[in-house]
Amino acid sequence: MTEPHDLTALEQAAAIASGERTSRELVEHHLTRVAALGDTVGAFVTVTPELALAAADAADAVGRTARGPLHGVPTAIKDLTLTAGVRTTFGSAAFADFVPPVDADVVRFIRAAGLVSLGKTTTSELGCSLYSEGRVAPPARNPWDLAYTAGGSSGGAAAAVAAGLLPVAQGSDGGGSLRIPASLCGLVGYKPSRGVVSGGPIGFGAYGLPTSGPIGRTVADVAALLDVLAQPVPGEPYLAPPPPAGGWLAAARTATPGRLRIGRFTTPMLADEPVHPDCAAAVDQAAALLTAAGHEVVEVPPPLTPTAWPLFETVWYVLSLAPVPPERESQLLPLTRLLRDRGAAISAASLTAALGELQAQVRLGIRRTAGCDLLLCPTLAAPQAPVGWFTDVRDPTDDFDRQRRFSPYCAIFNVTGDPSVSLPVGTTADGLPVGVLLSGRLGNDAQLLAAAAQLEQLSGGWDRHPAIWRAVGSANVNTTSGVGDSYT
Repeated sequence: MTEPHDLTALEQAAAIASGERTSRELVEHHLTRVAALGDTVGAFVTVTPELALAAADAADAVGRTARGPLHGVPTAIKDLTLTAGVRTTFGSAAFADFVPPVDADVVRFIRAAGLVSLGKTTTSELGCSLYSEGRVAPPARNPWDLAYTAGGSSGGAAAAVAAGLLPVAQGSDGGGSLRIPASLCGLVGYKPSRGVVSGGPIGFGAYGLPTSGPIGRTVADVAALLDVLAQPVPGEPYLAPPPPAGGWLAAARTATPGRLRIGRFTTPMLADEPVHPDCAAAVDQAAALLTAAGHEVVEVPPPLTPTAWPLFETVWYVLSLAPVPPERESQLLPLTRLLRDRGAAISAASLTAALGELQAQVRLGIRRTAGCDLLLCPTLAAPQAPVGWFTDVRDPTDDFDRQRRFSPYCAIFNVTGDPSVSLPVGTTADGLPVGVLLSGRLGNDAQLLAAAAQLEQLSGGWDRHPAIWRAVGSANVNTTSGVGDSYT
């Protein structure tokens, strides 16, 4: 029997539009699942059932005149994203009681499109790490195996979608924060081109590295949420590329990107790290499918090399310097304090020099792969990591280095600003997800989404579910935290 959470986000929207289901029915169903499994997978920091039910009733009152492609569908907002009147902790005990007075632009767009937020999803502290294990919520766990991390910094969003608590969710990505959790949890995580999605109304753009984006179970669902998020806003620091005719969802639904030249590589870019065979095998699998579809897949050198790491590291230290009340600095995690101490020691001249050299390397890297329409590489250097593995060290410096070696690919595309998507192409011998990264040229999101949708079709679809999908209320759910000596 099909349960409401078995439906994709677009299928749920269609059921509402046809009158087969109501938004309230879907929201109540998903709230029940959040109550049963939310803490188990560490998906939410704050749940807002009263607000959600009121929003669902408002969506139903509109009738069949939908305000957007996902009208009435349940979703949630990452806890790094400002929500007026709803607690936003930024994943930190230092902000455990902070309630913003304003909404982020993307939150306004989500509400205007008729989606219904169930609350705020777990994130890493200030978005600083690729795992979501803080002091304001249970750790975000991978629904495919609860001993493993769901990743970060959009870890709660990924855990919620993979466990069937939400069909689709908003997240953000400054160094892989959507694509890393997507790879770990068997989802589609999309980082749009720089400028496509507003970062307003506050902030300075963070040198163009972070952007909001969608995470979901299918390329079409992700494209539909991108249509909601990608609204023009005056005053944005980066020029938005024009959307395709019919929007991003139309591009995904065509799944016909034309014949492409795709550059393939597996050499890590931010670390000299051996790549796990399962990650390389997933790239081989994707390359074979794309070749069979008529695309030209060629070996290319990676656009950047580990020489870019000290430059990116410098920028990342400075980005950790979000305003924190001085009396609450002691409540920050050791890694966050380390990053902020190092960021505070960087002079304006050093930062300017690092940004300039990084851009010079980006120019050279783009020229190195200029003959390719898309780039294909692993999302991560290893398929999974246990909860607690990154922090199971005495020195937070080692924690940060483990993250660099685990994820030596994603952040480069934040530096270039190019669109990039993690797709759940592969699996380990144990059946755990393995993602590949498909990245396009700046502003050419339509082509990338069409290619991703085509690869999804060639793969037979990716809407697969872990055992916990049917485990609501089960006493047999294993919540063991596996802290190991190495990641798998």
